[in-house]
Amino acid sequence: MQLSRRRFTLGALAMGALGSFTGTARAAAGHDYTSRETFDLFDKVFHESGNAGRPTDTNEHGGLAWGQSYVLAGFIRMYEAYKDTHYLDRFITNVDLVLANRDSVRGVKDHRGLSLPAWRAMAPYTAGLVTLKDAGGTPLLEVRTALTYADNAVATVRAGTAEGRFTLEVRNSRTNLVATFPDLSLDPAAPDYAVRRIFDAFPTPTLVTARELRPSPAGDAAPVLGATPFVSQPVVFTVHTGMITYPMASFAKTVFRSPRLLAVPKYRSKAVEYLRAAKDAAAVHDDEWRQTEDGHGYFVWNKGTPLGNDGAEQPTNQSLALGQTYAELAAATGDPFYLDRTRRMARTFARELEVDADDAYVWTYWPTFGKVYSGFAKTDDISEYTPSSNPGQGVEDLSHGAIDVEFAAAAFRNRLFYQGQDMARFARTYSRNLATTGTDGIPTAFQRVNGTGSTTSAGQYLQAPRWMAVAQWDDTVFSHSRSIYDARAVEPQLGSYLGCVAYLNWHARRGS
Repeated sequence: MQLSRRRFTLGALAMGALGSFTGTARAAAGHDYTSRETFDLFDKVFHESGNAGRPTDTNEHGGLAWGQSYVLAGFIRMYEAYKDTHYLDRFITNVDLVLANRDSVRGVKDHRGLSLPAWRAMAPYTAGLVTLKDAGGTPLLEVRTALTYADNAVATVRAGTAEGRFTLEVRNSRTNLVATFPDLSLDPAAPDYAVRRIFDAFPTPTLVTARELRPSPAGDAAPVLGATPFVSQPVVFTVHTGMITYPMASFAKTVFRSPRLLAVPKYRSKAVEYLRAAKDAAAVHDDEWRQTEDGHGYFVWNKGTPLGNDGAEQPTNQSLALGQTYAELAAATGDPFYLDRTRRMARTFARELEVDADDAYVWTYWPTFGKVYSGFAKTDDISEYTPSSNPGQGVEDLSHGAIDVEFAAAAFRNRLFYQGQDMARFARTYSRNLATTGTDGIPTAFQRVNGTGSTTSAGQYLQAPRWMAVAQWDDTVFSHSRSIYDARAVEPQLGSYLGCVAYLNWHARRGS
């Protein structure tokens, strides 16, 4: 049924039916999403709002990675569309604020105690920790919850049924999930030893693990009764670094390739500064990089990183987000280091792509060669915070898939990897799999790149214009994603909407 409706939509689009619909909706909304006036209005309204994702935000809750990064990319696309240095000036204003919020500038540290030239994040992404102490304040037990929104979780210690016994409850108020461990002991020789009992019970609803803190564990200790909130731990994510630095590397490449821009001291000096900043931030993740003798490369989460699936390969989009930066650094500098890493990541992603019956690409969220995709057991000793995992074989979604496609397009544009046929297949992923109309006749998109999943998630269909990097191979990517915005009269609540409007402008003026 869904397939038939999708085919009808694309046929109607080819005949102009959706074009008539979107024109009416656009007139009612008052926005032409392909005009610079609309982008400039969105820029002004968004940055004057109190919404997350402004350049003055930290990235503690992902505001820079999932908000401002799209704004910065939007300024680059608007410059490419109109060749007006106003957008480079806007870019510089915002990037300088973003760079002022690096951990090394703010003087804050990650979970390892390192203050790095990148941007840490905590809730809702990372594991939360609680230290249980005895009456004298001596640390006894570290309790962890790897469930997202860990800062909404509380560890409560209650009395057990006998002396030296206690009951531990870990409850998350946001998810309304709870795990209870009755009558625990801190005696390693006891059958109810807390660390072992909690490990054996994994996975519990709140994904609890525990670690002994005493150098010489003894059986006569007991934690103080009461409730203690969990604290989400700071982690610098590869995907966040990539999203934030990709536009910076693009700016540097743009300036270095333009004699007109290079002749302006401000742009030349900022290009050098931002190139250095992007390199420094990318280097933060060198210890997470893995490569193979047959030319592949990807990122892992090192075991012991306080988040779910530590010790495993990162999702495809999270690796490729930094791959975007590598591709632009390679183009800006010609450095063999970035050329090699970009090609290794492109080769790895290419291996993940399957061609479906419509000659479109389909791929999974987790890499098929990885541990999460296959699933792992406690006996495999892979992960500290999630000792076991069921197979994670879900198909990639529209929003995260846009990062993957952006990487592929950057590698293609910079002549580092991929061919026109690959770009055409990515375009057909959108036009033949994602593009559809809802039961109400309004344009929308499927959640997953194989044309399945919900069509009612605004977090997915409103990100459709981020696929514009491949629209030149199938104009349906442009016309359909534009129709989604027209139909819903989108306003500038999110930074990603600015990026989407910039991309619509960019494609509309391609070749003009």
